[in-house]
Amino acid sequence: MTTLPQEMTFIAHGEGGGPEVLVPARGPVPSPQPDEVLIRVLATGVNRPDVQQRKGAYPPPPGASPVIGLETAGEVAAVGAAVTRYKVGDKVCALTNGGAYAEYCTAPEAQTLPWPAGFDALQAAALPETFFTVWANVFGHGRLAAGETLLVHGGTSGIGVTAIQLAKAFGATVYATAGSAEKCQAMLDLGADAAINYKTQDFAAEVKTLTGGRGVDVLLDMVGADYFQRNLRCMAKDGRLVLIAFLQGHEAEKVDLRPIMLKRLTVTGSTMRPRTTAEKGAIAAELEAKAWPLLAEGRCKPVIHSVFPLDQAAAAHALMESSTHIGKILLDLSK
Repeated sequence: MTTLPQEMTFIAHGEGGGPEVLVPARGPVPSPQPDEVLIRVLATGVNRPDVQQRKGAYPPPPGASPVIGLETAGEVAAVGAAVTRYKVGDKVCALTNGGAYAEYCTAPEAQTLPWPAGFDALQAAALPETFFTVWANVFGHGRLAAGETLLVHGGTSGIGVTAIQLAKAFGATVYATAGSAEKCQAMLDLGADAAINYKTQDFAAEVKTLTGGRGVDVLLDMVGADYFQRNLRCMAKDGRLVLIAFLQGHEAEKVDLRPIMLKRLTVTGSTMRPRTTAEKGAIAAELEAKAWPLLAEGRCKPVIHSVFPLDQAAAAHALMESSTHIGKILLDLSK
């Protein structure tokens, strides 16, 4: 068995601020709790919540690592006393509670999954955050079923790419919005039935046309306040509006609430990080049973836009905030 180092390189963010605050630092290798695995990180995903944490707006939950990073892939380097599934050397990916911008990080065994068949570290690291989020919100809170219609805002984000592919794989009709012709074509290439350019088209009017006036059954929104009224206009009777972020604000003013009553709408939403290990573990089990086979068969796949070495995390965050990417941004620690 390889002896673990005492120290590792991680990305510190100091007191927070712009991307430039992300700098390499040295610190101790974490020790796994009884229910955790220690992962030697080979790749890590970059996500919007990471940007918020860097700015000081998304603090880690009690007991979690203060280091940024919510998803990772690598090799098991050590296991806690209560871990039964994994052993040293296993290749895994995990939804972490923090700490993934580092050479080593811990994750609860329940939130850890094997790499899908045929995947490498970069592909595996692109999965946890978006697949957990989409599964919990589109198929959980949103109750999307085969034959129904889904509208996805931000269709070329990591979340959007995953939502389009999973919804199509499970038999839904999918419409998606983005802000350029290139992104709209990318969404169509991923399988979306229609792509709406929100900069040149009124997405609510387009949805009305596409659905013959009926509206969509489920809407996945990460924009927030600016879209809320138009989102209500997009919904079919008994539709489910699912909110997962507020990129354009969280306070909606002068909203006509009547469509909620008249259409019997459900307005819901969630965040992933505050959920318990048991709750996240239940999602992981469903993903392994229902989504991992689709990945192994090539029916769904991560779309990787850019890969940066760990010490260029600042550049990765700058790209994330530019919103010019299509798919996932990753940090590569394999070299």
